[in-house]
Parts: sequence; C-alpha cells; structure tokens
Amino acid sequence: MTEGTTSAAEGGDTLTRLEQEGEIAADYLEGLLDIADLDGDIDMDVEADRAAVSIVSDAGGRDLQKLVGRDGEVLEALQELTRLAVHRETGDRSRLMLDIAGFRAKKRAELAELGAQAADDVKKSGEPVKLAPMTPFERKVVHDAVAAAGLRSESEGEEPQRFVVVLPA
Repeated sequence: MTEGTTSAAEGGDTLTRLEQEGEIAADYLEGLLDIADLDGDIDMDVEADRAAVSIVSDAGGRDLQKLVGRDGEVLEALQELTRLAVHRETGDRSRLMLDIAGFRAKKRAELAELGAQAADDVKKSGEPVKLAPMTPFERKVVHDAVAAAGLRSESEGEEPQRFVVVLPA
C-alpha cells in the first residue's frame, strides 16, 4: 500500500489493518507486563479510525499506576514505544491509542467537561478563553467538546506550551 493512494479495497482493509496493529501492540505490551511482573488484561478495539489498546486489572490497578506515571508521562512514553513496535512490524506509521487502568478514559471525561465549561464561559462573556498548555491528545478532546457546544477553538503556542483558545461564535 503506497502512501497517498486510496481504493475501495483499501477502505475495506482499514479495519483489518487496525486490528493487526492492535494485535501487534497487545503482543508487545504482554511482553512488557511479563518483564515488569505486572498483572493486567489487554483489551483491543478500533475507535475513530485508530487502534485502541487498553491494559486493565481486576486488582484495582494499583500496580498499573506505575505504567501511567505522574500526569500520564509514562503512559505517553509507552504509547510511543508501542507505536514504534507496530511500525517495526508493519512498516506503517501507527496512530494507536493506549490506555492504562482507565487513566486516558477518565482524563477524556475531565477534558470534555473543561471544554464544555470554557464554551459556556465564552458564551456568557463573549470573550475568548485561553486554557492551560496541553498535550495533543488533551487539546483534541477539548476541541471536540467546544465544537459540540457550537463554538470554535484554536491551538496556539509552541510545544510543550501549546494551548487551546476557545473563541466566541
């Protein structure tokens, strides 16, 4: 499959390709859990045209918190390593999303609430609202929440200090 070309067959193969990415990622993460001597189950899914892999635990996930780190820093690093493992196997760049112990799902809900609240504030005041710097994942969630509230938003600044500005209608 060459970059920049699409066909009807390729569209049908997208799901298969994403499932393959998920399986490669799951194998990689399973090995990591074994090395770290941590218990966890791996769930795979396809969400919004990306493979989504989650590591969950029945034991409350205390041990898995080590893989999340402070503010998700370790999770972000593991996601990049997992994407590299997928790239090594497939030769294609991966947009895989990794969640550990529900951290990213919880963060998504908090950020959606933040975006909705910022949109409410802008509607009431008519003034733009600047939010704190965020990761690309966090900004995407906020942009989606602002759009759902009927307003628009933009990202400004340079990484790692890039932030969302919610704008009046």
